[in-house]
Amino acid sequence: MLPVFSLLRRLKFLRGTKLDIFGYTAERRTERGLIAEYEALVDEVLGRLATDNHALAVELAALPDGIRGYGHVKDANLEKVRRKWADLLARYRGQQRAQVIRMPIRAA
Repeated sequence: MLPVFSLLRRLKFLRGTKLDIFGYTAERRTERGLIAEYEALVDEVLGRLATDNHALAVELAALPDGIRGYGHVKDANLEKVRRKWADLLARYRGQQRAQVIRMPIRAA
């Protein structure tokens, strides 16, 4: 097994390129999608940031910390974070009632 790990270590420069065979998995695509979603969230939060909603903004910004684990554990944590994300974002936007949007766990 050590020679295989040695080979993988030497191929590290391929990460994030079209030749990254592990980058095509559904889990990796979901992770890349989450980055874009989080960047959009941060842009929105910063655009509306004020002293009265600072605590809620910090809570929204900390949401990715709850997405941990691998496989089904990560999927379950992602589902919990998505529900909390929808609720907190609705409160941040000033909506009375949160509308939970069902989003797929795995990106297509």
